[in-house]
Amino acid sequence: MATATQVGTPPSMILRELVFGAACAGAVRAAARLGLADALGDSPATPAELAVTLGVEPRPLGRLLRALACYGVFQEAEGGRYRHTELSRLLREDEPGSLRYIALWCTEPWTWQSWSRLDDAVRTGRDVFTDIFGKEFFTYLHDDAPESAALFDRAMTQSSRQSAQDMTAFLDVTGVKTFVDIGGGQGHVVASMLERHPDLYGTLLDLPSVVAKADERLRPGGAFADRATLLPGDCRTAVPVDADLYLIKNILEWDDDSTRRTLRNVMASARPGARVVVVENLVDDTPSMRFTAAMDLLLLLNVGGAKHTRSSLTTLIEEAGLRLEAVSPVNPYLHAFECAVPD
Repeated sequence: MATATQVGTPPSMILRELVFGAACAGAVRAAARLGLADALGDSPATPAELAVTLGVEPRPLGRLLRALACYGVFQEAEGGRYRHTELSRLLREDEPGSLRYIALWCTEPWTWQSWSRLDDAVRTGRDVFTDIFGKEFFTYLHDDAPESAALFDRAMTQSSRQSAQDMTAFLDVTGVKTFVDIGGGQGHVVASMLERHPDLYGTLLDLPSVVAKADERLRPGGAFADRATLLPGDCRTAVPVDADLYLIKNILEWDDDSTRRTLRNVMASARPGARVVVVENLVDDTPSMRFTAAMDLLLLLNVGGAKHTRSSLTTLIEEAGLRLEAVSPVNPYLHAFECAVPD
């Protein structure tokens, strides 16, 4: 891929734009909070017209639109009007694949304070969130930021629903009758798999407070209740499930000790020949490098965690005694490490 420097942009201009990255993130957040993308329909509109709909001042709105258009979020048309782009449509509430709640979550007020202390996290190798707010990350969300916690739930639900479709299309269930999604959140992957494969039985294992909010299709009376098991528990303590296929997606990023415990617990329960599929964002060998590298730094700031490289995750998998058979991309953001329990 050609960089801006390679196509002739002066390095000084590139760095000036980079240090104002907060302006871009702030502008996207403002658009999401205002509902700007929802207010703009299929026909171009002026800032004044949109301002009436949104109940805001037209001149500042025009400045916001101009800034967003610099990044391809909206496009200026003739007569000072603005139209949608592929990026701006992703901020709409009703857009398939909408990223509105992800955009809001990644720019919550606490993120700005955390980013300002990244140098401290690099010096110490541990999170700075506890120092700033006096509490661990999830405790703070639960106790002091319920609106942010609710937004986190909506963002994760939105993300999980989208990735569930990719996971369901990716997973080969030949010879599989039972599977468990370890740390599977509200069970969107389980529900999607059961919908696609009528002969499959699935278990959702996650913390009690998470399982209590499981997809309604998995709960008693739900469409797949007769083939679904909701199992409250902590995979770092035990994985009390005998299954043909174990799925572990995006939960091995907090610290290596938790990862080792989780994989050991799987090995303690799984029979020889069982399949284990570990799915993670990688910070190498991926087209989504900028996104994943940024998430890696945010994990460092908030919980002291880290995204994996192909090598680091391979090492932990092999240390647990699993046999790694293949590494394959699920989508531009996720890689699947397909493993088996040795005989």
